[in-house]
Amino acid sequence: MSQPTEKSLALITNYVKKNCARTGLQLHPMEDVSEAVITGLAMHLDQLKRPLCPCRFYPDKQVAVDEREWLCPCADMKHYKYCHCMLFVTESGMPVTEHLPEDHEGRLTYGLIADPAPDKWRRIKKESE
Repeated sequence: MSQPTEKSLALITNYVKKNCARTGLQLHPMEDVSEAVITGLAMHLDQLKRPLCPCRFYPDKQVAVDEREWLCPCADMKHYKYCHCMLFVTESGMPVTEHLPEDHEGRLTYGLIADPAPDKWRRIKKESE
């Protein structure tokens, strides 16, 4: 399957819009970036029945689905409001890194990027915290 079904594309598009409103973030300002991620999520919804992050490599996608860490919103988005896919970003097109641990790859790559809407997000603590 080279393209997702219209139904899955509509479901993911609706989900993405709701997540933007809930988090106070927006889609990447370059439409091609957002479109590629949304298409990948919709294709995974068709293939795997779950919106597995399309920006990562998985030796076994079904195992990744079962582990749930990379289902959108992924663990980084839930815990830190950080989207490595660059789907949910600030107005300038950058991912929020303010809530990341200092040694996280996102913080090391992008530096400190403030959360434009900290009141629109509730951090989910990891089990190890």
